Amino acid sequence: MSGVIQQFPAEKEYEKNPDISPEDIRKLREWMKTQPHLPEQHWTDLDLIIAYHCCECSTEVAKQVIDLHISSRTLLKELFHDRVIDKRIIDTLHVALLAPLPTPTVHGYRAMYCRLLDGDYRKYNLTDMVRTFMAVFDLWQYEEGTWPGFVIIIDMDLVSECMLAKVKEVHFTNAPPFMDRVLMLLKPFIANDLIHILHVHEKKSDVLFEYVPKESFPEECGGNYMKLESLRDLHIRRLQDNKEFFVRENLRRVDESLRPNGKTKTIEDVFGIQGSFKKLDID
Repeated sequence: MSGVIQQFPAEKEYEKNPDISPEDIRKLREWMKTQPHLPEQHWTDLDLIIAYHCCECSTEVAKQVIDLHISSRTLLKELFHDRVIDKRIIDTLHVALLAPLPTPTVHGYRAMYCRLLDGDYRKYNLTDMVRTFMAVFDLWQYEEGTWPGFVIIIDMDLVSECMLAKVKEVHFTNAPPFMDRVLMLLKPFIANDLIHILHVHEKKSDVLFEYVPKESFPEECGGNYMKLESLRDLHIRRLQDNKEFFVRENLRRVDESLRPNGKTKTIEDVFGIQGSFKKLDID
């Protein structure tokens, strides 16, 4: 089943998140109107609610994150420029399953299940994988609005040796036996707030189902949901049926020539010299 996706109503977001009010969102919109480089006219109230919710309802943090979010998508042209549901995306979805699971986790979070469908490494293109992941994610969030948390499940069955949302858990399934030891070696170099969200599950382990209902998983992965091929085809149809969403999303970019004080941002400004996100200026 597919079809044109409708945006989640802002009015229902206020019911879902009573700590967010229309006045909070009005203030953010008024601020955006004072920033000529930002595409305020192409940001809906739902977009503002998602950003505000992601920033723990802090107006000042949300302002920084909105600018950073739009600037990042403008600068990362290989991922977000002229977004269309083209052959590259369809081909990627035949190589990798990137599928939102139908039911929340035991903690009420929404989960994305990722696994390779084809073991031929010559077909892998990391840029296309990320580009496709973000297309699936954006359309899903447009349909569902805010979530209390977001979980990424990475099935390593065919891996031999590789977002406004609150990432709460990252699960590696069908991991090789040495994966735990690799994480232990890396632990001193990984921030504590990241290491505690990583979970590793070896082959034939059922521990994952303590986090995510079995009813959400494809049959071939030990679950009771649809088959991998059917799940893949479902999300291909969803993207193909919603090409207009990405036409509109292409308009949500920064015009650096209009940035106040003429302080245009570059990739180095946003990501830093080594390519990692710079720290937000938060007191």
